[in-house]
Amino acid sequence: MAVYTPKKLYVGQPGTTATTIYTAPASTSTIVKNILMTNTTSTDATITISFVPSGGTAGTTNRVFTGYTVKANDTVAVDLSSVLSTSDFISALQGTSGAITIYISGVEVV
Repeated sequence: MAVYTPKKLYVGQPGTTATTIYTAPASTSTIVKNILMTNTTSTDATITISFVPSGGTAGTTNRVFTGYTVKANDTVAVDLSSVLSTSDFISALQGTSGAITIYISGVEVV
């Protein structure tokens, strides 16, 4: 029987180069349920997020957001149900260092 565990997958501010922020653990599938993106500055800023298959690299073929603009002092909530398999990962980068904080939540299934 599968065990479903709600998880905080990532909270933080990704850098300005593509960085892995979450990897689905061994023998686990992950369902990404929600992404919150908050721009904590008084200037519009961009965020790029990729859901990358195991062994792949972040790029245009696996982007879920490409240079998405989060308005100054605004929060964007995205509800979804995207599945990551074992060793698939989430990569993110932002255009302005320290501008956008992201919170990603989901469910790990073992």
